[in-house]
Amino acid sequence: MKDFLYSIVVTLLCLGGAYLWGSHSGGNGWGAMALALVLGVMEISISFDNAVVNASVLKEMDRRWQQIFLTVGILIAVFGMRLLFPLVIVAVATGQGLEDVALMALHHPETYSSHLKDSHVGISAFGGMFLLLVFLAFMLNEAKELHWIAMIEKRLAALGKLDSMEVMVALLVLFLMQHYLTIDAAQRLALLTAGVAGVILHIGVSSLDRLFASEDEGEIASNIAKRAGIAGFLYLEVLDASFSFDGVIGAFAITRDVVVIMLGLAIGAMFVRSLTVFLVNKGTLDDYVFLEHGAHWAIGMLAAIMLAGIVVDIPEVFTGLIGVVLITLSLVSSVRYKRLHAKS
Repeated sequence: MKDFLYSIVVTLLCLGGAYLWGSHSGGNGWGAMALALVLGVMEISISFDNAVVNASVLKEMDRRWQQIFLTVGILIAVFGMRLLFPLVIVAVATGQGLEDVALMALHHPETYSSHLKDSHVGISAFGGMFLLLVFLAFMLNEAKELHWIAMIEKRLAALGKLDSMEVMVALLVLFLMQHYLTIDAAQRLALLTAGVAGVILHIGVSSLDRLFASEDEGEIASNIAKRAGIAGFLYLEVLDASFSFDGVIGAFAITRDVVVIMLGLAIGAMFVRSLTVFLVNKGTLDDYVFLEHGAHWAIGMLAAIMLAGIVVDIPEVFTGLIGVVLITLSLVSSVRYKRLHAKS
């Protein structure tokens, strides 16, 4: 329960803030509070697999960096990625200043939402390519000995023997999309530019660990450094950002009020953080060996949904449910695996 204490406090504060904002803006305070709660639940359902992957990195980080992830990290996640970053996107797209865009979001939310959705090609390409590389980096790892969906995962792991195979596959997907999707020239350029930026960012963040490695320390010390310091923190923040893009845009299907959206997504982001710590403290990933596999399959599906969402409207309910289903199935498989090994 203590792992979720701060989340409960933040939830109560956000719900209270939503009520006051709804009453102050001339609307229904209770209605605003209900919308914030719905958005929080939606964010948790979409980002549950994010919590599992976060836990796999966070468990190797020291206590100090875990605390930074829960304090500074949550401020970046809520105010940076779920409030400021969408404003920056609209500001760049429209050529207006941040202050003007913020006023637009408050007083003309329909216009703000329209501008944000006009940028969905670049947002989906960037987030989709980053998440695709997260999925491929896990599946194409030739050192991975345990496989959940063995029929597929063994073949993918064998492909991992080729250098930079995940980058090759991701770029191939991007170029095929750029060539075959029925979108105009400006959107094709946005797709290609943002997609390549997502690939570059993943390579950069994933390679930061080498700055901490010496010739004598080798790969083991390098991996510890990556997860114990700034590289691991940056990786988690970028991963969270990739998950948040879809949630921010999808939130406008529920309400146009940016304040309520920020408060609702803050509830979800905080619970995802707490769930991550809970999984680490309980050693859940060690007890349920296929949970991390299920989370990465869910990330792969989310990447596919984000990329497909460029031309097809995919309901948020499906996005949330597919992740929950995959993680639940991996959890069931983990329980069976644990029982079989206990008997043997």
